[in-house]
Amino acid sequence: MESVTKIKHVVLSGGVGSRLWPLSRKTKPKQYLDLFSGKSLFQLCVERNEFLNPELIIVGNEDNYMLSRHILDNMGIEKYSEVIEALPKNTAPAIAFAALLACPEDILMVTPSDHLIENEEEYQKCVYRAIELAKENKLVTFGIKPSRAESAYGYIECLGESVIGFREKPTKALAKEFISKGNFLWNSGMFCFKASAFLNELTKFQPEMMKSVHIALEGMKEGFLQKETNSLISSISVDYAVMEKSKNIAVIPSDIRWSDMGSFDALADHLAEKKELKLDEKGNFTIGCNRFVSFIGVSNVILVETPDAILVLDKESSQDVKGIFEKLDKEDSVLVK
Repeated sequence: MESVTKIKHVVLSGGVGSRLWPLSRKTKPKQYLDLFSGKSLFQLCVERNEFLNPELIIVGNEDNYMLSRHILDNMGIEKYSEVIEALPKNTAPAIAFAALLACPEDILMVTPSDHLIENEEEYQKCVYRAIELAKENKLVTFGIKPSRAESAYGYIECLGESVIGFREKPTKALAKEFISKGNFLWNSGMFCFKASAFLNELTKFQPEMMKSVHIALEGMKEGFLQKETNSLISSISVDYAVMEKSKNIAVIPSDIRWSDMGSFDALADHLAEKKELKLDEKGNFTIGCNRFVSFIGVSNVILVETPDAILVLDKESSQDVKGIFEKLDKEDSVLVK
């Protein structure tokens, strides 16, 4: 009798969301903000994948694990595994921890917790196809059919479900060239594969990192990694570590209305479409401000207010907010904590 395949939903929740500062802070990053009809991106992520009836593995860090627990508790979810990093080390180690907690034949559906997907029926079709390919030991990534020439995302060049190559975040001109060719997809950062298939490739390409991951996991206490061993792990993304090197990759071209909600322009477009944000006739708007604000002689300006900070930016400069966050972080400012 054929054994039933177990699906593990691996939720990567360690991101900071620096481009949404000052709303997003280290102790409450964007995935935990209740900006989406009273729900957070983290909650929407967990709900979206419940159709798989998966076992949950939450990979977070010491700054935010209580936020994850609080949301899961409010959702009535009691059974899940946790890996709580003392020091975040990017996506390759995070996924490796989850894969090592799973059985070799378990299929991991790996999703960042801070993405928004609106076409959930299409999403489910794509996930089921990804699981079929994962059963064949493929490492599956999800490529998003682009709606515009976006320079903030990486791209996947493909032929059907075959990956030709990964491309870094391009210039605007190069992004337009990618779009014109018609076989480039946005790199979503979502994956599906057998635990064993991923670990085999990671061990092949990153043997030293895998050794340190094993050591850190052996010293884990009640889900908490210890700082001494956690600090020895190389910080590297799963794309650099495995996906760009492996010959065993497949891509699912997806039309799922996806956004990483990584900047104020993306957030504004979504909230305006849902009529949860009011723009004036010149496209100006405020977030978090309860006072009267009038914009004169400017267009597409965003004013963001929190109790301790005000940010004013042109919508076209949304990606540059990360620079402010990084500067304040280097100064060890309370404004990013």
